[in-house]
Amino acid sequence: MLTLPFIRANQETTIAGLQKKHVANAAEIVAKLIAQDDQRKALLQQAESALEKSNAAAKEIGALMQSGQKELAEGKRAETSALKASIKEMEEAAKAAEKELTDLLVTLPNLPHSSVPQGKTADDNEVVLTWGSLPELPPDAQPHWDLIKKYDIIDFDLGNKITGAGFPVYKGKGARLQRALINFFLDEAIKAGYYEIQPPILINEDSGFGTGQLPDKEGQMYVTKEEGLFLIPTAEVPITNLYRDVIVNEKELPIKNVGHTPCFRREAGSWGAHVRGLNRLHQFDKIEIVQIHKPENSYAALEEMSLHVQGLLQKLGLHYRVLRLCGGDMGFASALTYDMEAWSGAQNRWLEVSSVSNFETFQANRLKLRTKIDGKSILCHTLNGSALALPRIVASILENNQGPDGIKIPEALVPYTGFTHIN
Repeated sequence: MLTLPFIRANQETTIAGLQKKHVANAAEIVAKLIAQDDQRKALLQQAESALEKSNAAAKEIGALMQSGQKELAEGKRAETSALKASIKEMEEAAKAAEKELTDLLVTLPNLPHSSVPQGKTADDNEVVLTWGSLPELPPDAQPHWDLIKKYDIIDFDLGNKITGAGFPVYKGKGARLQRALINFFLDEAIKAGYYEIQPPILINEDSGFGTGQLPDKEGQMYVTKEEGLFLIPTAEVPITNLYRDVIVNEKELPIKNVGHTPCFRREAGSWGAHVRGLNRLHQFDKIEIVQIHKPENSYAALEEMSLHVQGLLQKLGLHYRVLRLCGGDMGFASALTYDMEAWSGAQNRWLEVSSVSNFETFQANRLKLRTKIDGKSILCHTLNGSALALPRIVASILENNQGPDGIKIPEALVPYTGFTHIN
């Protein structure tokens, strides 16, 4: 969440940043925020002034009573009663103004980093680098939704029977490939210095607010009717919320955590060939890396996280590219995001397999996540990334490695799968 002191001190920067993220009427919103804050401060000053008068009158009443001027004292009592009523009204009005202010503040996205390109859609994202080469596929190469039927490794019909569309059942070597990828990704993260966490997959409203999913993405999350708990869209949410309302010891920074969870997204309104098969699901597995840093170190950490994810893709032998997202395609809470896209050979298109983001202080302000440096309390910077999400990785592996002997398993995964081919 943006802070009012920052907005006041950086009005033009705030307006430009909101405009880059395509927030309508950014200048009017900033002006409204400042006017509401001015109103709140004025009410509090009036209440404080009235309280001073009330306290002075109370002393005067005591003096009048001691001197026997009871009638004058009673008049002062009536005056103080009116002042107290006025103070209560002003304090309530100030609270209402503060709530209105906060309600508006939480709807504003994070400001983008200066390196974020202008643009509205994915077509405006900047290609940072491309690695590898296009896979050489047989002329009769099939998309993964045909391959999974051919080798009977993932069943969408059974998932639809049990739950509904977008909840596949993994079988045999398909299930073992899933487990292999999860263990491989976790082991690689631990080698890179991450500490493994297994968090809950249900969160409360405070947790959703803390990382910026609420009130922005409630329509995309599944919620339990009785308890009002949300199924997580990503492990970022519970892992980052471990540090809500925490002052982290400076010596503990940086914090590097990794966790594997199933993830749940309603993906309302998604349809078409681009979401066929594993391309978009309501439930999927993902390994998430989360870092917490001092502000001056967070962008170096972002590059480190990007290289970690790229290393995973390279070890899997997947042709990929890295994108710097434009203002209009970025997430609500992000200041800078890199997307990694793997090439899907049979679909002849790029598939997003990871997003790595720096949120700067945006989440930390909501979480009240701080550290003390030289005795001064400051907000930390939070970062997270997919390392990696499984469905589109599986799709790319299946499509890019198909051949006459079946589907060849990447060499790095063979110690985890126990087999070299799906056939």
